[in-house]
Formats: sequence, structure tokens, C-alpha cells
Amino acid sequence: MPEIVVGRDVEDLKKFGTAGTIYIGKHLVGTGEDSHLTTPVLLDVLRPHIITLTGKRGSGKSYSMGIFTEEIMKLPDDIKSNLCVLMIDTQGIFWTMKSPVEINPAFSEWDIKPRGFDVKVYVPAGQSEIFTKAGVAFDGSFSISPSQLTYADWLSIFNIEMNEPLGILLQRVLAKVEGNYSIDDIIDKIKIIQGFEKEKMALENMFESAKYWGIFGEKKMPKILEPGKVSILDVSLTPQSIRALLVALVSRSVFAQRTKARRREELARIEAEKIKRVPMCWIMIDEAHNFIPNVGHTSATDHLLKIVKEGRQPGISLVLATQQPYKLHPDALSQCDLIISHRLTAKADIDALKSIMQTYILFDITKYMDELPRTKGVAIILDDNSERLYKIKIRPRQSWHAGASPVAMETE
Repeated sequence: MPEIVVGRDVEDLKKFGTAGTIYIGKHLVGTGEDSHLTTPVLLDVLRPHIITLTGKRGSGKSYSMGIFTEEIMKLPDDIKSNLCVLMIDTQGIFWTMKSPVEINPAFSEWDIKPRGFDVKVYVPAGQSEIFTKAGVAFDGSFSISPSQLTYADWLSIFNIEMNEPLGILLQRVLAKVEGNYSIDDIIDKIKIIQGFEKEKMALENMFESAKYWGIFGEKKMPKILEPGKVSILDVSLTPQSIRALLVALVSRSVFAQRTKARRREELARIEAEKIKRVPMCWIMIDEAHNFIPNVGHTSATDHLLKIVKEGRQPGISLVLATQQPYKLHPDALSQCDLIISHRLTAKADIDALKSIMQTYILFDITKYMDELPRTKGVAIILDDNSERLYKIKIRPRQSWHAGASPVAMETE
């Protein structure tokens, strides 16, 4: 029985067959509890994609994101070496991918075995001790220099308007600091500014509090664009405004590096030369509506929208996982070429999906949701490449999944 390949157009399917695809699940045929598993479902990873991964709480979004990562790490070396993954872990659940899951009776049906994966987990340098005491396995820490931040970044972090006195004061202070400056350097400049006496104390207190966020220091960000590497940034203990800042900085860096690399790759093709490739990057973001919201703006919004609109050419894929797709920026939803939706029940969320892919599905999307069996791991895939909809069941995880809900009772 031939496989179903989602995210791949007819031309690429003829050219590559199933090479450069990852195994994410099986096709569901039938309705409700009478449905049964049939054809393997594969996802293209040769081309860049914008994917919305959604579903209500506990339906399997984070679980599915882990499966994408597992499968990329299992690709043949000649393909894996041209890819890398950056995961933004907002819940502190992906470090367990280093360990194999317990034996699952369903594994025989899926022809897989438990195994751990060599993912690299990084935590903010100022939070290293907390993670160590909690027994969380990580591979390194990172920090950023205040000099990496723009005036707009600080406005967003502190929730300051540029035209109010605090915003004007901040602009004047930043104009006076030079080089690789620290928080203390900024505070020193605040103190010597003339005027703004009331605002000076408020701004100084803001920067004093920034010292305790655990993200400013001399340790650089880890290198993301390395062949076959999976980098997990655990920001679960970091305030949301700072998470958005970190996403802004890394996405800005990845976009710039890949844009530069893409130019070199095109030039090498023209001149028939071989060069060492910079891997294409898959950026996976949990709780994405907090970074690229429908209403409001974060430090990360503009940078993620740039990838949404322009990331295909430099070879950047984006997976936006969210419980509430209606809270996701409409440009992000409209530019998706793949939507993988676990069960949704809220009308606003269903309407958000309906509005962008209703043109080629026969029935209201609610009907397809209702036809799914009442089990975890089932989903529908809306594939804009083939303009088709599939009902699937996501395969079991091979590595340990820490995202399940706790139980207030001891179990064996």
C-alpha cells in the first residue's frame, strides 16, 4: 500500500519519491470508534514549511512536536546533515528526549522501539543552579549581552511607549553607552542624565530588576546551525516578555545566517563549485500565540512574521504549536501550508481554521473533527500543497514524554 506524503507537491513527489520524509503516523479510515489504521503518513522535510500544530490541552501538540524531532534525527546522514532543529521549550518538557520511553504494547504495530536521542538542552546561565537542583539534564547554559538588544527590544520588555517620558529617557541613555556594555553601565548612564528625575528612578529600578532575570552575562548563545543538531532552549522559568526577547534574538540570528548562506549556495551552483553547507533550520515554538499574537505585539512578533513571509527562500521552517489558533496572528495562519490539528472544541478556534482552508474541504471542518475517534493522538491534516484533508493517528513516541498531566495517585 503506497504511503501518503503531506507537504510535498506532485513535481517533488515524482522527483524524490519518499526520500527526505519523516514518518509521523498512519491514515485513519472510517468514523469514530469504527475507524482503523491503514497507510503510513509521511511529512516532507526537504522543503521549508510553515506548520500550525494545534489542539486543545492534552490532545497531543507537544507530543507531536517531539515526534517531528525524533524523526528528523533518524534521517539518513546525507539529508540530516543539511538540517537542524531549534526548539523553544516553554514548559520544560523536552529535556527528557534524552531517555527512552517505557515499553509500549502498541510498538509492535508501529514497528518502532524505545530509544533516547542526543538532543542538546540549554538553560539560561543565571538559572543553571535551579535546573541542576531539580535534576534536569542539560548540556550547557547561555546568556546574552545587553548590547545585543535594540531600543525597540527594551521598549517591548519594559512595556514602555517611545513617546512617553520613560521612552525618551531610555533612548537618550542608550545613545550614551558604547561597545559591549553591561546592565551596570546602563544604570551609570541613567544617573548622569540631566533632568527626568522622577523617570530616572523608575528606569533605574527596571534595569536593577533585569539583573535577576538570569539571562544577561558573558556566556554566548549556543551555535544553532550545526549539521543534524537539535538545540532545545528551556525557557520554562523565564518571564514571558524575556522568552519573547530570546526568540527574537535567535530567530533574527538564524534568518541572517541562512540568508547569507543561501546567497553562497546559489553562487556555488552558478559556478559549479562545492561548498560546506549551512544546514536549513526547523524552528519549533510551543505556545506560539504568546510570541506571535493576534492582538498586541511582542519582541518576537516582527522577526517571526518575517520568517513566515520570507523564510522559504533562505530555507527556514517554522512549527507553531498552540492550544488556541484563533489567538495566533492571522498572517501566520494564512501563510501555513500545513495545519495539523488535534481535537478542538472551542468555536473560535474551529472558525480560525475554517477561514483559511474551507476552499477545498467538502464539509464544515467540525464534521471532520467529530469523525475522529475519542482517543489521544488523532488529528486532521490540512495540506495546502495537495489541497487535501487527511485523518491520521500520530505514532507513539520513542523517547520519554514529560508533557502528560500528573496524577494524584501512585501508579505502578
